[in-house]
Amino acid sequence: MTTSDLPPYPPIDPTTFDLIIIGTGLPASLISAASSAVGKSVLHLDPNPFYGSHFSSLSVPDLSSFLNSHSATPSNTHDENLTLTTRPLFSDVEISNFAPEILDKHSRKFNLDLSGPRVLFCADKSIDLMLKSGTSQYVEFKSVDASFVGDGDGKLWSVPDSRAAIFKDKTLSLLEKNQLMRFFKLVQGHLSNNESEESENGAKISAEDLESLFVEFLTKMKLPPKIKSIILYAIAMADYDQENMEVRKGLLKTKDGIDRLALYIASVGRFQNALGALIYPIYGQGELAQAFCRRAAVKGCLYVLRMPVISLLKDENSGSYKGVRLASGQDIFSQKLVLDPSFTVPGPLASAPCEQIQDSFQVLSLIDDKVKVARGICITKSSLKPDISNCLVFFPPRSLFPEQVTSIRVLQLSSNLAVCPSGMFVLYFSALCDEVNQGKKLLHAALNALLRLHVSGNAENSSTVRSEDTEHVKPTLLWSALYIQELTKGQFESVSSTPMPDGNLNYNDLLDATEKLFQNMYPNEEFFPETSEPENSEEDAGLTLET
Repeated sequence: MTTSDLPPYPPIDPTTFDLIIIGTGLPASLISAASSAVGKSVLHLDPNPFYGSHFSSLSVPDLSSFLNSHSATPSNTHDENLTLTTRPLFSDVEISNFAPEILDKHSRKFNLDLSGPRVLFCADKSIDLMLKSGTSQYVEFKSVDASFVGDGDGKLWSVPDSRAAIFKDKTLSLLEKNQLMRFFKLVQGHLSNNESEESENGAKISAEDLESLFVEFLTKMKLPPKIKSIILYAIAMADYDQENMEVRKGLLKTKDGIDRLALYIASVGRFQNALGALIYPIYGQGELAQAFCRRAAVKGCLYVLRMPVISLLKDENSGSYKGVRLASGQDIFSQKLVLDPSFTVPGPLASAPCEQIQDSFQVLSLIDDKVKVARGICITKSSLKPDISNCLVFFPPRSLFPEQVTSIRVLQLSSNLAVCPSGMFVLYFSALCDEVNQGKKLLHAALNALLRLHVSGNAENSSTVRSEDTEHVKPTLLWSALYIQELTKGQFESVSSTPMPDGNLNYNDLLDATEKLFQNMYPNEEFFPETSEPENSEEDAGLTLET
């Protein structure tokens, strides 16, 4: 965007702030709201005409434009100060429109998540923070109806994640139901009696077992392979193959697996209107960043969209950062600066943080620095299950092909979440990968298992394709976007940066990383202090859930 493209903004007043933030992604919006809540003066800028950056929800044309522009060769803006350089964080973008006669007239009626699939646990840290900060008043949620485990033939098995679901499940034998019930009873007993000597089952999970690999503990519990797979990949949501010792990535210890089960169990039934453990924001995940921006604005943060920053200003004497130069030509000054992850600053201000700070601020994830996220977005005209609108599907490692070492996650959403026109569905795919070809193979395998291509002139061409265990037809693929996203961790230094969306389904790791960034910036301030405002009650009633 050039200066001539900008609307005639009046000069920003005042010209000095405690903090300037560039980019309105979710971590940046959290920093903005948290800083404003403790009385810091904040200027929040975004070169885009929308909120959310890499965490936004966009129409089909806007999403296509964003992906293509952020996968292009880096661009530089030169002046006498420190140049801001953009770096491509998406690659190998493939966008296909198989039914332009259907999609083109509806293309702006979608809210597509750039960082999908994403859901929130009813009991996770993000929900607690929204209730504590009062941000929950700006967002409404709906339940995710069900979860399934899939295979290469397109068969979907329900995930029995509660006692009632186990009893109702017709795919489990009586022996499998009893085994699963005993295991959940042991876990619940351990969680509720973790300070007593014995649980409801007569014994706690031993300290030795808690330090062992989770998959070994499940084997010790004599759980069959099918049940182990459901627990590992659809409830504990492990990323990597837990039984392949050659991979040696992301292996869960029993204590970590139990913690993940505890979050799942605590989420079931927390809200009266929620059907299960998981919920999704109406209008898309981009609503979360907007909600925290609104909260920040209430506390005095100043927002300016469509305003690129062309360079950073450096103090001539100390050589340290002192402000930014806007595309409008105005210079704005601040003590601290937080950048969107797509920006880099060559030169002395971009020196690496000390090892101690870097270690304290790494994203709490099981992935390494070289891992990428393969993402896919698909639009269909029918549901994966005829009676299910919104659901999750997990493809465990080796369920689609022998070399599959990571879990593939799929989230289907319907028009009742206001993310697509009535009669259509949006599916999000994601999997961790080491390189592009591996990522694309994972995505294509999952797409081929669940969907079939549209044939022009016959929107219902899938009517003759039926899976072996059901009369339901495979949904027809109308449009898709497949891409590889880089993973970047946040950095704290004189100029800080926020992390990219990670490969998780929820935001817990990103929230931890963002809180640590805030604590490094303002070590004497609380991250969202308690407030006496009545709308900021931590009561669960403060969250709006539509039935």
